Amino acid sequence: MNEVFAIYGASGCGRSLMPVAREQLAILNNKSRVVFIDDALQDNTLVNGCVAMNYEAFKALNYAYKSVLIAIANSTIREQIANKLEKDSISLWQVQATSTFIMDEVTISKGAALSPFVTIGANVTIGRCFQANLYSYVEHDCVIGDYVTFAPRVSCNGNIHIHDHAYIGAGAVIKQGTPDKPLIIGKGAIVGMGAIVTRDVPAGAVVVGNPARLLIKS
Repeated sequence: MNEVFAIYGASGCGRSLMPVAREQLAILNNKSRVVFIDDALQDNTLVNGCVAMNYEAFKALNYAYKSVLIAIANSTIREQIANKLEKDSISLWQVQATSTFIMDEVTISKGAALSPFVTIGANVTIGRCFQANLYSYVEHDCVIGDYVTFAPRVSCNGNIHIHDHAYIGAGAVIKQGTPDKPLIIGKGAIVGMGAIVTRDVPAGAVVVGNPARLLIKS
């Protein structure tokens, strides 16, 4: 096959997703080349047995089809890279572990990274370049914006709307909303590790604790 796939970012997130990506291709019987892209490393550096190269070197590879998963925690940088890929006509790659469970009537936009043991409930809509780390879940009737990040073990219960660029820390629990009044996590908000969110979080705010309280206002 005249294809090459890449994970953009060879730090912890990228290294954790590489085995998931290779397994996905193996199940599809796709024997295409898989590499890391990392502009901080010298070309042809080996990272966990996989070649890493900078973006310009990746662009120069002679393949008819190129696809990239962006494994960068910073959502602003993730968006910048996604825009760069689009400009260069390089596809966003979605990587999903075999243990990921996706229920009925789910829409996921391009570029998602779904780690092992992630669950997506029924009637969920998810935006561009979503990252869901180990054991996280999104329950029924949620709407997730673009470039949203879930750290491990996030519990996002039903009828929750999470706006673009929000970050939900490890072990955080978001209380279920209702169909007529979904609980809202605003654009760019940060929910701290282990926080228990029982009410709306304003755009740009940082909340921590149980119950979650404002640490930084937008």
